[in-house]
Amino acid sequence: MEDEVKKPLNFIEEIVESNIRDGINDGRIQTRFPPEPNGYLHIGHAKAICMDFGIAQKYNGVCNLRFDDTNPTKEDVEYVDSIQEDIKWLGFQWANVYYASDYFQKLWDLAENLIKQGKAYVDEQSAEEIAKQKGTPTEAGKESPFRNRPIEENIALFHKMNSGEIAEGSMVLRAKIDMASSNMHFRDPIMYRIITSHPHHRTGTKWKAYPMYDYAHGQSDYFEGVTHSICTLEFVVHRPLYDWFIDQFANSAYRPHQYEFNRLNITYTVMSKRKMLQLVQEGLVAGWDDPRMPTICGLRRRGYTPEAIKNFITKIGYTKYEGTIDISMLEAAAREDLKPRATRVCAIFDPIKLIITNYSEGKSEPLTTENNPDDENAGTREITFSRELYIERGDFMEDAPKDFYRLTPNGREVRLKSAYIIQCTECIKNEAGEIIEIHCTYDPTSKSGTEGGNRKVKSTINWVEIDSCISAEIRLYDRLFSIEDPSGSDEDFRNLLNKDSLRVIKNCKVEPYLKRAKVLDHFQFLKQGYFTVDKDSKPESLIFNRTVSLKDNWAKKE
Repeated sequence: MEDEVKKPLNFIEEIVESNIRDGINDGRIQTRFPPEPNGYLHIGHAKAICMDFGIAQKYNGVCNLRFDDTNPTKEDVEYVDSIQEDIKWLGFQWANVYYASDYFQKLWDLAENLIKQGKAYVDEQSAEEIAKQKGTPTEAGKESPFRNRPIEENIALFHKMNSGEIAEGSMVLRAKIDMASSNMHFRDPIMYRIITSHPHHRTGTKWKAYPMYDYAHGQSDYFEGVTHSICTLEFVVHRPLYDWFIDQFANSAYRPHQYEFNRLNITYTVMSKRKMLQLVQEGLVAGWDDPRMPTICGLRRRGYTPEAIKNFITKIGYTKYEGTIDISMLEAAAREDLKPRATRVCAIFDPIKLIITNYSEGKSEPLTTENNPDDENAGTREITFSRELYIERGDFMEDAPKDFYRLTPNGREVRLKSAYIIQCTECIKNEAGEIIEIHCTYDPTSKSGTEGGNRKVKSTINWVEIDSCISAEIRLYDRLFSIEDPSGSDEDFRNLLNKDSLRVIKNCKVEPYLKRAKVLDHFQFLKQGYFTVDKDSKPESLIFNRTVSLKDNWAKKE
């Protein structure tokens, strides 16, 4: 047996293995996943989760979950709970749960120490004035008039920032670095701002001055013993500041290092939590878990599995170059994952009655059909066959062209799936000339699975038995936006929503087998696509969400 081909390392894995060989940080591997609890996780976060937790798993390290809860105006316990649920659903488990707020006192003490060293000061200018003085990448900034105020005055004002005496937005604490630096992030970055309008979800009103991300993040890594602080490419320019803050406080040979990979951008969607929040708040989607959303909970509700998402992320890989992934790759990953696991069933979206006139009235018989031809262990199930059935209206055509191989009145034979060969004898119309019923005869010697059932015909059509079938609501989900890059358009992204991203079909007819279906069970509706049971589904009112079609229908549109 040939050895399995060894999967090449991504560049982060190469760095980790080099660090282990060189004994950096004693060869210890510790990562963290640091989401801000201000929204639900999306598939871009899933890419980061797979990296952070995957590195720790692969190299016998530790990965902690740390909530970056430094901005109480946007944070909520609801988001904390949802983030933990999504990580577990993806199949990962953290070693510890931490919060940036766990370190508020430590961060405060370090900031006060910087003030005492003359490396930080309280600035009373407005945000607009500070921004103006920052300069441009080619023009040095201007020093704040408060940059050289006495240390004792800075200490006193810093304490007032947190006492409630100072109004929100009227003061900030800035690091004193270099207003002429070519790196704009070094031009006296803000370390603390005042927030009094919202209590913190964990600390209440204890704190009024809150640390900024660039200051809190690296120090939190240092407090926890993180060795590899892995983030996305937009933080490359922040890395020198990350290192500068740690340089001020590190007192051992250990230090964390930041590494960056490309973020995940996908066509026909937006990956901005701000824009997603707008969609939710303005009712343009039905919540964070709307199956059209790229959120992990939305993908889960739509029927994506953890394996499909992780396989997709493995295929696209990690690089140092930004790009956009075609959403068809994600959809293909879902098909590839669901094909061997989803039970095949018949679901008739647009039913029309079919009567087999030479089949005895009142008679019914059990037939056997396979659950999944791609899984030899999936077994079979029993289905009921009788005189009156439903078939898809589109599987019949009265005046059919030569290349239409399904049911027509011209004497052509077709097979009913796992049943008999039939041919149409007539169709019944109402007063408006609409076909309401199809009459056929069947060949009783052509039963599937018998010797006569081997007879070949050019088409097989799906059906359900009228007396035993059940009604269901089918939700056909499609891409959320009508253009590939809604974020890159000059037009308001809300005007670019795909008006056909959801089509609801009522009173579809499905096999009675689906009565036992549970929420998030997966099925392939034959010739229709892959579907899952929606969370609002009940035995008496079944609801199915389309995960993906059987083929990429957008390729035809484009």
